[in-house]
Amino acid sequence: MGCLPVPASWPLKRWLRLGLIVLYCITLGCAQEKKVAKSKVGEKVGLPCCYKIPSSESLQNYRVYWQMNVTDVVLAYSGGQKILEHPRYVNRTKLDFENLTLWISGVEILDSGPYQCIVQSLQSSPDKPGSHLLCGEPVTLFVTADFSKPNIEREVTASSCESTEMVVRCSSHGGFPKPKIYGVLNNMSVVLNTTWESESSLSPYNVTGTLWLNVSKDINFTCFIEYDGLLTSTSLLLAKANDCIVSTALPSYNVITASSIIIITFLLAVSLAAKYLPRHACSHCSKNQASTEDVKEIMNSPHSCKVTCEMSSL
Repeated sequence: MGCLPVPASWPLKRWLRLGLIVLYCITLGCAQEKKVAKSKVGEKVGLPCCYKIPSSESLQNYRVYWQMNVTDVVLAYSGGQKILEHPRYVNRTKLDFENLTLWISGVEILDSGPYQCIVQSLQSSPDKPGSHLLCGEPVTLFVTADFSKPNIEREVTASSCESTEMVVRCSSHGGFPKPKIYGVLNNMSVVLNTTWESESSLSPYNVTGTLWLNVSKDINFTCFIEYDGLLTSTSLLLAKANDCIVSTALPSYNVITASSIIIITFLLAVSLAAKYLPRHACSHCSKNQASTEDVKEIMNSPHSCKVTCEMSSL
């Protein structure tokens, strides 16, 4: 059996017995509901085991295997001594000697997957000679890595007085597992054209969502990144381009006609006033001046009284 590597010095009977134990676990003992543990990259997580050693006993009476994917032994103890540790987990794992919890520190994305705690008793009894299986319960570890806060960029491709055409891109990187990305325009959900980049199924993801818009007025756009029940978002106001030049309309024919009549009338009035008003004023002044001088001359003439008297006698 490759799921539980053991020292090559073990006798054949022990190898066969161990193989039967693992086969029993796979066919019968693993039908229980799977437990789930969650952790973020860099944190410490504990994977619970299905068995707890009684206070009256010690680890020396047991053989404990923690394995992953039914192929790799992460950590193994027998008779109280460590007998195996996977190279990738060296200095990152620790076994609780009472409840047999496997503690993993500095969690990595590669640590994601199914684990199994297998406990055997080394104490024999008349009805159960040799070692026998006590439990073999699975637990699944889900590891997440936070995505960066979404970055929104817009590119205007065309603009007119009525609307602005633009391409909106929302991107985020460095997260795990594979995310969902979607947008909201003024509280209305929209589908983005999405692309993902990752070196493998157990590597961080980069994600980009693209949206083509024809904006006739300012709208609010929010980009959401969702992964393993977690959510991060960014909002941006998409403003309509304000580069429209409105041409000045020419006045109508009626307005031009009315304005022309008013201007011509005004010019005629000014012209007539300039031509006639000075002459009338001067003529009036000359007559007044002549009448005054005549009166003075008559009054001063020596014959004025005589003429007046003669005219009176007649």
